[in-house]
Amino acid sequence: MIRVYNSLTKRKEDFTPLKEGEVRMYVCGPTVYDLSHIGHARSAVAFDVIYRYLKWKGYQVRYARNYTDIDDKIINRAREEGVPWEEIARRYIRAYDDDMRALGVEPPTYRPKATETIPQIIRFVEVLIEKGHAYTVEARDAEERGAKDVYYRVRSFPSYGKLSGKDIEELEAGARVEVDERKEDPLDFALWKASKKGEPSWESPWGRGRPGWHIECSAMSQSLLGETLDIHGGGKDLIFPHHENEIAQSEAATGKPFVRYWLHNGFVNINKEKMSKSLGNILTIRDVLRDYPAEAIRLFLLSSHYRSPIDYSPEALNEAEAALDRFYLTMERMERDWPDVVYKVVEDEELKAYLEPYTKVMDDDFNTAALIGLIYEKVNEANRLMDRASKEGADDEFKRVMPLMRRGFVELGRFLGLFYRSPEWYFEEKRKRISISEEEIEQMIRERDEARKRKDWKRADEIRAELFRKGIVLEDTPKGTVWRVK
Repeated sequence: MIRVYNSLTKRKEDFTPLKEGEVRMYVCGPTVYDLSHIGHARSAVAFDVIYRYLKWKGYQVRYARNYTDIDDKIINRAREEGVPWEEIARRYIRAYDDDMRALGVEPPTYRPKATETIPQIIRFVEVLIEKGHAYTVEARDAEERGAKDVYYRVRSFPSYGKLSGKDIEELEAGARVEVDERKEDPLDFALWKASKKGEPSWESPWGRGRPGWHIECSAMSQSLLGETLDIHGGGKDLIFPHHENEIAQSEAATGKPFVRYWLHNGFVNINKEKMSKSLGNILTIRDVLRDYPAEAIRLFLLSSHYRSPIDYSPEALNEAEAALDRFYLTMERMERDWPDVVYKVVEDEELKAYLEPYTKVMDDDFNTAALIGLIYEKVNEANRLMDRASKEGADDEFKRVMPLMRRGFVELGRFLGLFYRSPEWYFEEKRKRISISEEEIEQMIRERDEARKRKDWKRADEIRAELFRKGIVLEDTPKGTVWRVK
């Protein structure tokens, strides 16, 4: 039984989807006005693993992750660059998709755009007006005469604040919302905005305009997945006001629970400081991909529980890359030195029993941190077993355990999106990242060999150190000196 921490109830609960065997999951995607940062990667990778794991467990998962492709930020960026707003949205949707592919994030079942959901959004707003949960006001500076803005009446929803834990009476006007005397209450939020001159707009019963941010996700999720979702996810920064407002407008419109389980991932800090534009420490996914392999970034992101904050630093990424090296070196050794053992066929029932300790930690609120810890315990054990077998020979226990280890690593990698490459591919990709050619490396190794023959240990050590600075590790073996990318 999977148990998840529900942000709504503030406790772990048994996960029981509305329909047996089927999961409907929605996660808030990016507003596409700029390159995505490492915080976007954290959310995307966390929910990618949840998506993969639910499928691995046998659920049929319908997963939607949206693009907010109309927003003030997109309009402002288009004005700054002197290009159509659609060009900005298309550019950064492509960039986001490229980043996701690089990080091994599987495409969701649905990738809706706000601009493709305008009819559903308009109907949603109409229902809220009909039920007394929304109202219209005369628009300011609207391009079209008589156009209106539409606002949600927050106090019409008695349980407003149930996700964030905020008391509606204690929310001070102007603290988190723009003060506007046209609104019945300072806390009311926009569902539909009349368009100003030069802004993108669509026809509606209230004149030409565009949707507010919060209504987009309710309309997109319900049009694709139904009135009640099993899982709704996103970053903790979205709990208030975005997800709180989604609940209010969705449940007011349908009269049904909007989401059964709310899941929220923690923040990414940069060198122990909150990532923010004001601090100038926004780190894009592409920034990180230039310096580190995508799999190392993914391992770093999954080495902390998805609900916990995680601190990005070069040291943390270096540790993740070193851990990957250790894994693939172990796999290389297993497959090179013991092929007749590790490729032995493993029966499904035997594999299922072997994987039980691993699935147990994943069933506990998708605890990838604990799972990765268990995997590396097995990596260490595999090396100890191979060391012993090299000295004493392969006994029956070695022959039984090693195929399970190798197959288990591969199977766990299916939902982690890790550890699924061949060692040959992994180390070849690492070679591509170094700034020194193989010919230069081999020449320096020959020079070192000559220095060692002359017993010029100082020069031999200098060559080893120089190669290490260039990212190359030398290992002296009975068959000669071999090198690898560190």
